Amino acid sequence: MNTPIKLTAYAGGLAVIFAAALGLGAATGSPIDMSNTHDTATHGGHGDADTAVTTAPAGLQVSEQGYTLSEVTAPAAADTPGALTFRVLGPSGTAVTEYDDLHEKQLHLIVVRSDTSEFRHVHPVRAADGTWSIDWNWPRGGTYRVFADFQPTGGPQLTLGRNVDVAGDFTPAPLPREARVAEVDGYQVTLSGDLSTAGGELTLAVARDGKPVTDLQPYLGAFGHLVALRSGDLAYLHVHPQGEPGDGVTPPGPDVRFHAQAPSDGTYRLFLDFQHENVVRTAEFTVSTHEGH
Repeated sequence: MNTPIKLTAYAGGLAVIFAAALGLGAATGSPIDMSNTHDTATHGGHGDADTAVTTAPAGLQVSEQGYTLSEVTAPAAADTPGALTFRVLGPSGTAVTEYDDLHEKQLHLIVVRSDTSEFRHVHPVRAADGTWSIDWNWPRGGTYRVFADFQPTGGPQLTLGRNVDVAGDFTPAPLPREARVAEVDGYQVTLSGDLSTAGGELTLAVARDGKPVTDLQPYLGAFGHLVALRSGDLAYLHVHPQGEPGDGVTPPGPDVRFHAQAPSDGTYRLFLDFQHENVVRTAEFTVSTHEGH
């Protein structure tokens, strides 16, 4: 059902673009830290050294550290085939054309409807002039958040985000209830561990027809990829699991383990991509955390 280029429809989500901040901790053992927090200094006038430090989670900004996600060009209405295109502009104002690979790709594109009822993790193609593009068709109207994960050569790892409004019928879906087991295409994915502000391990165990899956396939250099979005502002984290295929200690299932830390009390949506029998599927969860627990 879910492939890297097919939009995954879910039973629910939140009804608006929200207004708070996220920052689940990056995974232990992962070469890519997508938590992407930074300090911003605000200076007082007349040479005063009054400074305020603000921590910004990934995906909430269109520009950061001199890099900007351009306007996104895409079909204006639902059920209208076309192309989605954008560029990443560097500090000089020109399009970035050189990137480092992060988990086998130069750029990861995550697109989520504001109520989280639509989720897509894809990999567009870059032209020589720095324009990224991919065939696109919105399934439903609404406001979508487009996240670009990337690292320009010689630059920082960043996640930049921009909203896209899509014409068409829009019926906000309710937030799915919290559950420890997600069903997708005959697979059952069980979540163990608690998301907390103190940090800890989350384990996602994959089974099919009630039997553990012990031959997960590497997908983008890992046995699983976890995207977390906080129900507030869709602030974003892309976490990778502990260990990696071929390291001699990490088994190919059924368990995929992540280390995560929530910076605040709240409700989160988790999306796990995993590959089995040459098909990538996405399991979704709604979880809550309470500070200190």
